[in-house]
This record gives sequence, C-alpha cells and structure tokens, in this order.
Amino acid sequence: MNIQKDLKNEQVTHLNLSRFCQTESGTPVRQVLNLMRTTGRGTCLILKGGRLVGIFTERDVLTKVVGLADVLNKAIDEIMTSNPKVITPQLSAAAALTLMDSEHFRNLPVVNEDGQIVGDMTYQAIIDYLAGLYPVEVLNRPPDPERFPRKPEGGD
Repeated sequence: MNIQKDLKNEQVTHLNLSRFCQTESGTPVRQVLNLMRTTGRGTCLILKGGRLVGIFTERDVLTKVVGLADVLNKAIDEIMTSNPKVITPQLSAAAALTLMDSEHFRNLPVVNEDGQIVGDMTYQAIIDYLAGLYPVEVLNRPPDPERFPRKPEGGD
C-alpha cells in the first residue's frame, strides 16, 4: 500500500467531484442558501455566461451571512469569493491536495481548458478514492484499532 504514489499517479478528473451545486451570478443569497440546503451540498459555484466567476461555501455562510439578515436579499456576487483559484482535471490528486493544504481550502473548483466546470475537489473526494482503492484498510478499521473485546462475541 503506497498512498503517496497512488495520489501522485491519479488525476483529479478520476475523483468524485460532484459535491457542489451551481447557480448564476446575481442570484439572491437567500436562494443560493436554499439551493445548497435542498441539494445537500456545502459549496455553490457561481457562473456568469457558463464561466466560473465565484464560489460560495459553508464557511462563507458562517462568516458572511449568519446574524446579518439584510444580506439575504443581496446578490450572491456581493459576498461570494470572486475569481477563486482553480485547477485542471489533469492535475494529480497529490498536487491538488498540496494546494488545498497550503492555501487552507476545503473546496477547489476544477475547470477544463475551455473554462467549463468539471467539478469541485474536496477532501471527501480523496477519502472516497482511497476507500475504493483500499476498502479493507479504510472501511473495516475499528474506531480504536488497539482495543480488543474482553471476551469473545456471543460468549458468556
């Protein structure tokens, strides 16, 4: 098992990048929040003419919306992160993780050479990838691997 090598060899495009929603620039914040809630996504990518112009995340909700009722009717453009950093689908998963770690990003939009959104790179995408690659090691680990039962299961 060589996780580092696997992540260096795997392109971002092969990961599950679907954990986001999208909406057009100018959409009211209230509507974006409702879209995120109904789709169960923590990130909304903001488009203008089919091109990515911003990103709005759960962190933005906590830092820019909570407690400010007047923000709800404003356009998302006023509080989104404009011109977010993006990566290409051909970038290695290891390089994407390094960028996410160094920049303290939880979400990193993936955009192809034509400027079209391919998806959103997240830590969950890496976890899902590793769980698929190493299912026994990832999915069958007890919460505390060093802890053993005092007696055999089903015993007296």
